[in-house]
Amino acid sequence: MKVLITGATGLVGSEIVKQCEEEGVEVHYLTRNKSKITTDKKHKGFYWNPNNGEIDETCLSGVDKIINLAGASIAQRWTQKNKRKILNSRIDSLQTLFNLLEKKDHQITQLISASAIGVYPSSLQKLYDEDSQEIADNFLGEVVSKWEKQANKFSDLGIDVTKIRIGIVLSEKGGALPKLTKPIKNYIGSPLGSGKQWQSWIHIEDLAGIFLHTLQNDLEGTYNAVAANPVSNEKMTKIIAEKLERPLFLPNVPSFILKILLGKMSKIVLDSQLVSNKKIETTGFMFRFTHVNLALENLL
Repeated sequence: MKVLITGATGLVGSEIVKQCEEEGVEVHYLTRNKSKITTDKKHKGFYWNPNNGEIDETCLSGVDKIINLAGASIAQRWTQKNKRKILNSRIDSLQTLFNLLEKKDHQITQLISASAIGVYPSSLQKLYDEDSQEIADNFLGEVVSKWEKQANKFSDLGIDVTKIRIGIVLSEKGGALPKLTKPIKNYIGSPLGSGKQWQSWIHIEDLAGIFLHTLQNDLEGTYNAVAANPVSNEKMTKIIAEKLERPLFLPNVPSFILKILLGKMSKIVLDSQLVSNKKIETTGFMFRFTHVNLALENLL
């Protein structure tokens, strides 16, 4: 099997490429950075620039499936300019791929596209699964909704569409965990806001494993990529402090302070999403890390 990956050099993409190599899946990848284009027996890079719809058409040679991870980080201040960049980077990437597949003969049977649990409204009580129809009435809800609609268009080309709604990714190499550990290491860590907000997390290895699982088993539809046991922000903070052997003696960071510092982006850390992973488990996927204690012990 040969797969084309967008965003292959990022945090999640790098782990997926690693697991593809372990599973004997050949990788073509797209990058905007020409200096990152390399070729060896198992990996081959191709240039693209979704901003202007540019893409090397030979990237599809021998490719069976596509994994799409492209998109600017949401962890930047939500100015109007940055909000346009966050949304357009996701839409333009998918549109560039769609335009290529529409005009060129290919053998692509499946698109597996990243998505996010930010589509679900914030709630301290409700457990969300993939059948939930509610969409968060905020910028994240808008982004994920439009992102998924753009991915769904590939079904018009006879391509199966799989959407992976990603939770809080735990990795020592980037993402949320270094941001959580830094203040704790410096003895200024504390829960955020009430600390009661749910954090539906996933270990980076399990996340990449879900992408490979849906790839190898031709799974279609929407799947939540979260571990089975979400924790509150307060509990996550306390467990990290225990693993790092650091005390927590400061009071919670008030919500209004976070809103002043982060603006509307504060919703990333203050919103609560309690999310179910039962659907992916029923397909036979086995999580390596089901409890945050074990995940953090592995990573820290």
